Amino acid sequence: MHVRYGLVPALRGVTLEVRAGEMVALLGANGAGKTTTLRAISGLVRPHSGQIHFDGQRIDGLSPTDVVARGIAHMPEGRDLFSGLSVSENLRYGFFPQKKHNRSGLRPAMQGVFDAFPKLYDRRHQKAGTLSGGEQQMLTAGMALMSAPRLLLVDELSLGLAPKIVEQLFEVLRTVNKERGMAILLVEQFVPLALANTQRGYVLAKGEVAMTKSSAELKEDPELVASYLGGTVGEEEPPELLRELAEVEGGARARPKKTSAVT
Repeated sequence: MHVRYGLVPALRGVTLEVRAGEMVALLGANGAGKTTTLRAISGLVRPHSGQIHFDGQRIDGLSPTDVVARGIAHMPEGRDLFSGLSVSENLRYGFFPQKKHNRSGLRPAMQGVFDAFPKLYDRRHQKAGTLSGGEQQMLTAGMALMSAPRLLLVDELSLGLAPKIVEQLFEVLRTVNKERGMAILLVEQFVPLALANTQRGYVLAKGEVAMTKSSAELKEDPELVASYLGGTVGEEEPPELLRELAEVEGGARARPKKTSAVT
């Protein structure tokens, strides 16, 4: 796939795949083309050339609405919410692609989000624009999950969030990946965190795939990865996040307490 912004090339022949049930990391320095890759898959930008296939069907050229209807959800960087609407109303909009053929599924889907993020249940009548940064990211994740995707595109999940919130979000991703078989393509600034939660990784450099290996292999060769990221892997990660990561790798955490009602 090739993508241009005007005459400026953003992606230069990127080829990648995400298999059913996989969690795959997409790594690279700022400007490497990570966000552009996700935006191309979700229909927000049109490839200049090349093709994108999902479940054997070509989807490049489809509108973002049609891409979501095919089973792909996108959690964008920046928490793209309806700030003037309540938490519950935002979740209802997330369910919209399912409404046509699954009218009875709204309440169970919303309950599933509230089970994963009890704080959202407590804030269900509150306007999205008044939530904390962590709560807004939870709502962004909840909206994406409401569409029951088979492929979830996640752009910078941990950006600007406290370690405990980051781990709760990653716990939800691990759960939907394991229990629902949801495939996930993850862009994440904290490389050790990304590699600890994925099976494979692609490293982009200047709009091209510079390397692809298993996440375990990438973790064993941080200098090689860092040569494409523009620094030493892990040098920007705060100690709190690295301690959090060590706890994740040491054993599974307790899941959030479930709520019992949907309003």
